[in-house]
Amino acid sequence: MMGNDRANAPANVEQLAQRYRSLVDYSPDGVVVHERGTVVYANPAMLRLLAAGNPDEVIGQPVTNFVEPHSVEPMLDRIRRLTIAGTASDPSEMTLVRCDGGSIEVETVSVLTAWHEHLAYQVVVHDLTQQRRAEAAQRRAEQFFASVVSQLEEGVVVIDREGRIESANPAARRIFGYEADDLVGTHIYDLPLCLLDANAQPMPTSWYPVIRTLATGETVTRFVFGLDRPDGLRRWLSANSRLLNPSDPDSPAVSSFNDITEFRASRRQLEYQATHDPLTGLANRALVLSRLAAALGTTENLPVSSVLFIDLDGFKTINDTLGHAIGDTVLQIVAQRLQRGLRSDDIVGRIGGDEFLVLLSGRTLGDDLDSLIARLRQAMAEPIIARGHRIQVDASIGVTHLHAGDNRTPEAVLHDADLAMYRAKPPNHQSGTLSRRSDSTHAS
Repeated sequence: MMGNDRANAPANVEQLAQRYRSLVDYSPDGVVVHERGTVVYANPAMLRLLAAGNPDEVIGQPVTNFVEPHSVEPMLDRIRRLTIAGTASDPSEMTLVRCDGGSIEVETVSVLTAWHEHLAYQVVVHDLTQQRRAEAAQRRAEQFFASVVSQLEEGVVVIDREGRIESANPAARRIFGYEADDLVGTHIYDLPLCLLDANAQPMPTSWYPVIRTLATGETVTRFVFGLDRPDGLRRWLSANSRLLNPSDPDSPAVSSFNDITEFRASRRQLEYQATHDPLTGLANRALVLSRLAAALGTTENLPVSSVLFIDLDGFKTINDTLGHAIGDTVLQIVAQRLQRGLRSDDIVGRIGGDEFLVLLSGRTLGDDLDSLIARLRQAMAEPIIARGHRIQVDASIGVTHLHAGDNRTPEAVLHDADLAMYRAKPPNHQSGTLSRRSDSTHAS
């Protein structure tokens, strides 16, 4: 058997060599062998890389004929370091000169190997054309993306896993009140910015949208918060926060935000106009009844103890004799006096014409209530000077009390207070007859 093995050895070696030649010939990468600086072999892929019409254009030529001048010295330096057969150089990029005069960027690995009983350099050459195209396309996409982001009115900030700002577009710097590069590299906790919740109170850092995203991977959308800037201005923002690459556990987060300061102010102005009397600035009928409904819905610790219905006596005469402009001035002054005479927790509103409604907070009963009503009467009775006229205003005040478990509707409470007010009116100012009596009302 051993004799047969020795006899078959040359055939086995020849088969192995044939397989190697087939691999090299059909390799998609170029393979070239140069010995003493001369090309002695090039596979078909290498001939295609060099745009050679036939092997004679490459084989027998100095290898440096196919290397851009700036790549020659680094190539020679790499192969000089290969002193032992079988050793290989590190992958290196270089530029080759093609037979048609063009050039091509490649990555090469050189191996010192035996070639027909001599040492030669076998070089595997990988075409970088597609890679370079992909890289160029990526650069163009990145430049396009950067250009788009830089033009956005929306602020965009990228924050790494440690909480440091990697990039911030011009809109973000403008909204934050920062100069060109002041934000990049700064930890978000080190920024001299005070973040506020929706109620304008300092916000815990754990509530920051981007902190939540970095900690949990959660996407946060339409999160409204306030921002006190270094220059003292306050801005209101609506923010979104998400991981830049959700599939990557080490992904940074991207936070985008719109400045909604003007929108918020406009909305608050509209809300104010919808719930306040335009003449006096007091709460209007809808807002007062809404607060009353909320109080009636409470079973314990009633936030409102009593409701006062106030009507100005003889106000129609003021309007008729002095004009509506003076009448409006009287209503404004009466509203101011009511506000000054009440506590900060009490609510006063104008529900129409010369009628006002007061919701007294807490428990205001007995002597305390009588004293409060007396103060209000005295404040409103002080003469009003309007456009040279001295005007005396008196008021009738009706009271109804709320109690735990009160099942009246806000309108029913208002009606009971209205009845109590009519009982309090002087006879010469009363009109109509009382059609209802409630045990929870009294006149003052």
